[in-house]
Amino acid sequence: MEYFIQQLINGLTLGGLYALIALGYTMVYGVIQLINFAHGEFFAAGGYVGVIVLGYFAGLGYMQTHPFLCLAGSFVLTMAYCAFLAMGVEKVAYKPLRGQSRLAVLLSALGMSIFLSNGLMLTQGVFDKPYPGEMFQGGLEFGGMITIGYLQMMIVGMTIFLLIILNLLVFKTRIGMAMRATAQDKVMTSLVAISSNRIISLTFAIGAGLAAAAGIMVGLYYGSVRYDMGFVPGIKAFAAAVLGGIGNITGAMLGGLIIGLVEVFGAGYISGQYKDVFAFIILIAVLYFKPTGIMGENIDDTRV
Repeated sequence: MEYFIQQLINGLTLGGLYALIALGYTMVYGVIQLINFAHGEFFAAGGYVGVIVLGYFAGLGYMQTHPFLCLAGSFVLTMAYCAFLAMGVEKVAYKPLRGQSRLAVLLSALGMSIFLSNGLMLTQGVFDKPYPGEMFQGGLEFGGMITIGYLQMMIVGMTIFLLIILNLLVFKTRIGMAMRATAQDKVMTSLVAISSNRIISLTFAIGAGLAAAAGIMVGLYYGSVRYDMGFVPGIKAFAAAVLGGIGNITGAMLGGLIIGLVEVFGAGYISGQYKDVFAFIILIAVLYFKPTGIMGENIDDTRV
């Protein structure tokens, strides 16, 4: 029983990270029906920018005196950087193709993914970069068998905080109303003075910011980042978005948690060698039995 609870804690931690990445996929698809396969590279870029910012703070000695302030600053700066990067990618790679065939846009997304990944490799190198994680050593033990690390608590708490902020933004603000209106009918929104171009850019920025936050947390959790770290988690997050119902925010959150739990329990009870396979088995099963996902096709106000 203790082993099951420990794996449950690990699965929720990992699932929350997948949920953050999946939200970027589902938000962009909800607005312009595009599968942004370059989204995983925003996650990887966030991990690298996070380690650079934290390393800079550590060099100045601030990590020892103000660790949590440095961490908060790294989140803000990294999310802002990736948000502007995503807006630039949207302007260069996607906006000129708006109105063209979906195949053309899909190829552009794949090309941008390769471009960004190789850009990280050329600028940051091919070797892993370690994360400063001394501030999160240790954790709480229960019964000698269950351990909740301080880093896990930070990741879960930060994930919940970001998901709450996103839900408030989308469902309780004028910007969120404009995003949902643009997703439903771009022509009509233009008649009521809503700029669909700005809303689309904002959607890319928000999704990339969430992925960047996940990149920092993954770097802290696993202790390092790598230039190609965005590919596999990006595909798993896409599977989570499809599982929950692509275009549905609540579905992306639920799908991310399910993928994380299935991966952790599969690795713990079956084999760790096949942990990357379980997410893709779920993706194939969902596409075969229920292509619209758990939450169904999104046609109401829950759509981004």
